Amino acid sequence: MIFMVKGTEVLQSASMIEFEKLRCGVVGVGSLGQHHARLYQAIETAELVGVCDASKERAAEIATRFGVPVFETPEDLASACDAVSVVVPTDLHCAVAVPLLERGCHLLIEKPICASLAEAEQVLQAAQKHGCLVQVGHIEHYNPVMSFLETHVNRPQFITADRLAPFTPRGTEVGVVLDLMIHDIGVILELVKSPLVRVEAVGVNVLSQTEDIANARMVFANGCVANINTSRVSLKKVREIRVFQPQAYLSLNFMEQSGHLIRKDGLALHREDIPIEKDEPLKLELISFIDCVRRAQDPKVSGQVGRSALEVAIQITDQIRAGMATAAN
Repeated sequence: MIFMVKGTEVLQSASMIEFEKLRCGVVGVGSLGQHHARLYQAIETAELVGVCDASKERAAEIATRFGVPVFETPEDLASACDAVSVVVPTDLHCAVAVPLLERGCHLLIEKPICASLAEAEQVLQAAQKHGCLVQVGHIEHYNPVMSFLETHVNRPQFITADRLAPFTPRGTEVGVVLDLMIHDIGVILELVKSPLVRVEAVGVNVLSQTEDIANARMVFANGCVANINTSRVSLKKVREIRVFQPQAYLSLNFMEQSGHLIRKDGLALHREDIPIEKDEPLKLELISFIDCVRRAQDPKVSGQVGRSALEVAIQITDQIRAGMATAAN
């Protein structure tokens, strides 16, 4: 077995793999980053070493809560860690991630991997150069709902996805496509497994300077069509997906981790509730990240997978903004 530390493969005995804890830290302990810290402390194969945040007050609050030190800079934190979660605003991902990779830290970078393809390439090149693993935090890939979809979706012909959320200033450094829709883009790309041939998209800005509501229609080479509706100015939260394939229809709720399957039964339709074993997706994601680092395995959502989702998201964003500019004139 292999245990990866600071970008270097070190042979270890099976017993050491079993008991050695991965030294982990978190850069950015806001509303989401605090949960990375909580789970690193709770997961038995990890040790929460410390935290870092642009807000010294916030860093001190979270550090006190979990009984760990505050590190002044991400680079200082890297010196004490094998793996780090990067949970800062999207437009800072590259600037934070590259120095950490240069210091040999394996990274879980919250989605999207970066704000641009050029920055994503910088991160991927740094990871390759320094022998580090990069996992991107597309959390729905670790949702038990996704496990069911991956098992039961084999010939998707039409997919609809709805992801709605109330407005919050957090995340508005990017538009709703990179903020929320990218979750469903990643899920759909994984389920369809066919080249994307055409995108049609429209969006509207409501409370921020970028699109807050967006719709995208994705057409794939195998004939599958996917329609995604996304809003971050909704009065309620919705995270649902429906998949239509020959003689079957699946409807699942990512948030409630529930759903049903409709099958053709002669000339009738038969409904089956889906037995999903509920669990916390972020916990499953971090456990998988830790295990991949410890065993030198590629993560389910690698840096390259994250880049592919970003590429489609940017294509959709560019089309939306071109349409908004045309409408403004």
